[in-house]
Amino acid sequence: MRLFVKMHAEGEVKPSAITIASILPVCARVGRGVVGKSIHSHIMKSGLERDTLVGNALISMYAKSEQPQYDAYAAFNSIIHKDVVSWNAIISALAEKNLMFDALQLFSLMLEEPIEPNYITIACILPVCASFSKYVSYRFGKEIHGFVQRRTKLMEDISVCNALMNLYLRVGQMEDAEILFSHLKQRDLVSWNTIISGYSLNDEWLEAVDHFCKLLCLGIEPDSITLISVLPSCAYSQNLQMGKMIHGYILRHLILSEDSAVGNALVSFYTKCYDVKSAFHSFSLISSKDLISWNSMLNAFADFGNYTQFLHLLDWMLQERFKPDHFTILSIISFCITVLGGWKVKEMHCYSIRACFFEGDSGSTILNALLDAYSKCGNIDYALKIFESSSGKRNLVTCNSMISCYVNCKSPSDALTIFAGMSETDLTTWNLMMRVYAENNSPFDALSLFRRLQSEGMKPDAVTIMSLLPLCNEMASFRLLKECHGYSIRSCFEDVYLDGALLDAYAKCGVVGCAYKLFQSSSQKDLVMFTSMISGYAMHGMGEEALKVFTNMLESGVKPDHVVMTSILSACSHTGLVDQGLDIFQSMEEVNHIKPTMEHYACVVDLLARGGRIADAYSFAIRMPIKPDANIWGTLLGACKTHHEVELGLVVAEQLFETKADDIGNYVVMSNLYAADAKWEGVLEVRKLMKEKEFKKPPGCSWIEVEGEKHFFLAGDSLHPQRNLIYNLLSILHQQIKRAVDIT
Repeated sequence: MRLFVKMHAEGEVKPSAITIASILPVCARVGRGVVGKSIHSHIMKSGLERDTLVGNALISMYAKSEQPQYDAYAAFNSIIHKDVVSWNAIISALAEKNLMFDALQLFSLMLEEPIEPNYITIACILPVCASFSKYVSYRFGKEIHGFVQRRTKLMEDISVCNALMNLYLRVGQMEDAEILFSHLKQRDLVSWNTIISGYSLNDEWLEAVDHFCKLLCLGIEPDSITLISVLPSCAYSQNLQMGKMIHGYILRHLILSEDSAVGNALVSFYTKCYDVKSAFHSFSLISSKDLISWNSMLNAFADFGNYTQFLHLLDWMLQERFKPDHFTILSIISFCITVLGGWKVKEMHCYSIRACFFEGDSGSTILNALLDAYSKCGNIDYALKIFESSSGKRNLVTCNSMISCYVNCKSPSDALTIFAGMSETDLTTWNLMMRVYAENNSPFDALSLFRRLQSEGMKPDAVTIMSLLPLCNEMASFRLLKECHGYSIRSCFEDVYLDGALLDAYAKCGVVGCAYKLFQSSSQKDLVMFTSMISGYAMHGMGEEALKVFTNMLESGVKPDHVVMTSILSACSHTGLVDQGLDIFQSMEEVNHIKPTMEHYACVVDLLARGGRIADAYSFAIRMPIKPDANIWGTLLGACKTHHEVELGLVVAEQLFETKADDIGNYVVMSNLYAADAKWEGVLEVRKLMKEKEFKKPPGCSWIEVEGEKHFFLAGDSLHPQRNLIYNLLSILHQQIKRAVDIT
């Protein structure tokens, strides 16, 4: 640059086209756009702007600078004899400026010219095609593929084939990419990297790993891009062994081990394989850590709730003078929700304001994360303040987050207000609103919303069906449940959580056989499926069957958690399998390393009480390491009533009323306990207490579905339109039963 200025100042030698073509790329590299504009002025004065070489250099300079695209256009239009480099330069310049449609239009104009596109033109235009919708991109890609096939020279160029393959993979057309890859006469490392990353991108993880193995068998050495492409596939397919082998290969190659992008991929791999220790070890070995490295490790600690390590790492990062970006803030907010609580969310809110994070492109993302955080911490007031102050950055996600906040905080009317004022909705919005109705005893409104959703042209997903399933249980509608299951099968939903929810719904609707068929047909029997099946058997008193499923689960290598332990203990309790239940409880800490909770202790008390071992149940309750709650004392009181243990019942009742004195059910049980032992003074005393406290027992309600119509019956009422027919039929049945009893 100094030499050029000196040459120009002395004026002895005038710059030629070659001089200009040499200095313009320098202006682009050092970011001297003003100097480039000055040189352009000099070019125009000297008449060199019409020169092809100079014009091409100007287009390239403007493409790499922050100057507007019309400067590149002006340089292109000034060239008298445009060659293929001129067209490539302007197409590339427009693509650099993200003007994809303009770039495609220029390519169309080029095809009308006598100049034939070369391999660089095709390699430039294919990524442009891939930027449109999948259908449009695929159509353009096929047209260009046809154009290339008619020109042998282009079809034999490896870079053109790689670009075509990349386009097909980006739009999800795996078959076309595979055919192209298989017909390649020669494959370079880019070809292998493209197909491996394509498989990974399209969730074909096993294929990605398989092609990586083929590459190694051919003796081709992978580079950093190969490893960054294959490691996510190893993670998602949980192929820890292959990932560790790749890690070993990286350690044996110094260039790869010093690449921060490879190190970051290893951190991500180990995190997804739930090996935080190895993730941190990989992070420690990255010689030149970038912000992605820190964010990846912070995110891992946040996901696994590693409190001390997270804070230590954050402190270390700040000491290294790395300034947090919006990804860092999102990790910290996530960590605050799971570990620290709402008061730290406020700190992050203040920091985000001071650091001006709300002003950038990521402002709405952080805003939505904070809104969600306040919601999960139960701070509805702050969530509402954020929502009301976000009118400028408010988007669909913001509105959905606010509705979700109201759903979690049990404020259905406020959620409905937000929903009514939304100009744009998506499937998430409708799913949330169905949850609002489902969780607030409005099953028919939820069904009406489901029909509206379909009339709006939206296609229900697995979450929609899971929102409907609680309604099937609430309405005891086996028909609706079968419709939901049928829709799931036709839509090919492969969601283990949906399968678990369907299984649970069948069990709650009393169709245990269908639940077991679904369980047997599921190819992915995870902890959710096993828990749902065990719970289903438990609620129907099928303890032996529940134990078989539990044993099958342990033999399959699935580790139990607190929920499944509660289910199996409940199953043993309801079917009198006392010894088996006690053995399972004993194994919780000794074998499975699960610390019992209040719920597990309550199950054991119920297990002993139902088995008639009232004294053992009471002894167990008073020896518990945690103070028994009202549920445990209530269970014991009910057992005392069943087994006429009045004296012990009085002791238990005293403990119960100290713990929870406002539950009418406990008073009713106590009254029944006295009545069972003919202690009528006690009955009168309990009823007197109930009257003083103004307790009133809520009436029972039952319902049944007959030919798609719901029939509700409230204890003591006579409101059903067919009551006369029902009562007459009941009277006839009563007489028939009485006659049968008299005969026997």
